[in-house]
Amino acid sequence: MTDLHSERERIEAAKRDATAFGDLYEDNFARVYSYIIYRVRNRATAEDLTSEVFSEALAGISRFEWQGVPFSGWLLKIASRAVADHFRRVVAEAGRVDPGAPIPELASASNDTERNATLYQLVDRLPQTQREVIHMRFVEQKSIREIAVALGRSEGAVKQLQFRAVEALRTQLEEFHA
Repeated sequence: MTDLHSERERIEAAKRDATAFGDLYEDNFARVYSYIIYRVRNRATAEDLTSEVFSEALAGISRFEWQGVPFSGWLLKIASRAVADHFRRVVAEAGRVDPGAPIPELASASNDTERNATLYQLVDRLPQTQREVIHMRFVEQKSIREIAVALGRSEGAVKQLQFRAVEALRTQLEEFHA
């Protein structure tokens, strides 16, 4: 994946010209589809919902405000709503509850959101270099080699930074839930 500056430029280009949205689509399709298929466990439904997500994103790109985080975060919020709406429709069509009622499957999505928010806060507490490694590795999905080049460090040093960061996060999460 490219750096955030380049991504911001591509977002601005897509705001001016819808055909430029294709690059954003290509960069983020797999992540959005994976997020959805994991939750709905049905290929056709995942394909439909992924299409809905990108349609909504294209329609709303002019309202997107750059906040220095990957574009995929915005797409995953749209995907989360699309999955929730899908489950509401399924339950409503089955006639088990009214469409506005909360459904059990969504409780785990809510818990995921809370867990992610906590995790982001804990990542912010890490030393800067560890935070950078975690961001590049898990948000930007860069390889160890790419991170090493970007930081001017050896691959071994990057692996050690990642290991220490993950261990620190694990410890903090355990303390948080204790």
